[in-house]
Amino acid sequence: MMEAAAEDTDLLGEARRIAAGVDRLFEDALADRCDGRDRLCQAMRHAGIGGGKRLRPLLTVAAARLFGIDEDRALRAGSAIEAIHVYSLIHDDLPCMDDDDLRRGKPTVHKAFDEATAVLAGDCFHALAFELLADDATHEDPFVRSELVVELAKASGIDGMGGGQAMDLAAEGQFLDLPAITRLQQLKTGALIEYAVEAAVIMGRVAEDGRAPYRGYARNVGLAFQIADDLLDHEGDESAAGKKLNKDADAGKATFVSLLGPDRARLQAEMLVTQAIEHLHGHGEEADLLRAIARYAVERDR
Repeated sequence: MMEAAAEDTDLLGEARRIAAGVDRLFEDALADRCDGRDRLCQAMRHAGIGGGKRLRPLLTVAAARLFGIDEDRALRAGSAIEAIHVYSLIHDDLPCMDDDDLRRGKPTVHKAFDEATAVLAGDCFHALAFELLADDATHEDPFVRSELVVELAKASGIDGMGGGQAMDLAAEGQFLDLPAITRLQQLKTGALIEYAVEAAVIMGRVAEDGRAPYRGYARNVGLAFQIADDLLDHEGDESAAGKKLNKDADAGKATFVSLLGPDRARLQAEMLVTQAIEHLHGHGEEADLLRAIARYAVERDR
């Protein structure tokens, strides 16, 4: 549980607070237009408000503390990442992709509404992400905003999440070894998690040669998170997860668990968390939330 990870900071309370902030931003952006767009707004609120771990905006806000960045600005950047994440989930759940009926404990958007509305809802969350980043309320420096936009585009496109999803679709029924699975997951899941920390680094105007520790932290947390996901998919509780489990096994896809076994996979995730925390050795208590998030990556139950 998230409570177990909160040894040196109130992770659960922070997560709830950041999640509420993301919900407020989405509520403001997705108010009904009182015309033919209202069904689309309702579908977006159904997908984007309430539920979910909000790991990515939490990471951005936590990393922003290292550089003294205003939390409201960090929350806008984190919400942009969450918008990309929500768009990806809406599209992943479609019949042409994973064909899922349940997401975050409630019907998926194409089930609650219809497929066309689901496609548009995903498209509009994608657009909302870049609208948030490009607004000067996120950062006063246009060069910082430009870098935020460019790096999120990379993290969500063919060299990031989108490319990883394509690799995942191609992997069905194919044998993939550990390096191939690692690369797939670094793109499909890890790229947005890494960007969540990178966004704070960009906003903090950290020079390129000073970014390695933060990238190392994010890369390790991203892989640990995915291994934990595979473990939950293998042995978790569907009612707690709020979604169908064992999908990869049913589709004949290799996972960290199928390649390593549950015990070795768990040890690997714990080692990655240890390494992630070591990357923060140059920081004091301002990094406690990042340390707690790393622990939570492998201690969670959903």
